[in-house]
Amino acid sequence: MSDRIKTYSEFYKFYLTEHQNRTSRTLHFVGTFLVFICIGIAIYFNWGWKWFIVPAIGYGFAWVGHAFFEKNKPATFKYPLWSLLSDFKLFFEILFGKRSFDSTKD
Repeated sequence: MSDRIKTYSEFYKFYLTEHQNRTSRTLHFVGTFLVFICIGIAIYFNWGWKWFIVPAIGYGFAWVGHAFFEKNKPATFKYPLWSLLSDFKLFFEILFGKRSFDSTKD
């Protein structure tokens, strides 16, 4: 029997359990915010090959959160697209007040 998650809804519930630490959520939020800034800069200045910086910044912040604060393995390795989508979803939920940096207030 496979332990793979089969629906995005199920995955997002799992994703939130892997992002309960306030500092980790803050790092994810900052990293995602910087991704949007870098995309804008990359388009404006026509970065070309330097686009690799965009995911490096976003994932860099997130992986620090997982390594030092959550102490778990990022879901990116097993569910790359759902994980990326969830990073953006959590970012906008925090931005618009649906969720908090403090997971106990969700």
